[in-house]
Amino acid sequence: MSKTERKLPRELDQPHPDRLNVCDPNFDEIMNRHRISIAIGQAGYTDPVTGLFVFNAKTLADQGKCCAMACRHCPFKR
Repeated sequence: MSKTERKLPRELDQPHPDRLNVCDPNFDEIMNRHRISIAIGQAGYTDPVTGLFVFNAKTLADQGKCCAMACRHCPFKR
């Protein structure tokens, strides 16, 4: 079983519930950038508000464990 095939607490297209609220005014744009970055094989995307690079859930899942850095798209339980 590969690292991304292991059982994760949420799907890769679901942001960590404590780190991106659906009420965020930029939620749709953030999630669109997230989906596109996964679809085209990029490690992440540029945040539309801050301009900072954000790792996508696929990249984080490929690491195999949580890094404890409070990543927006962390697919692990933390």
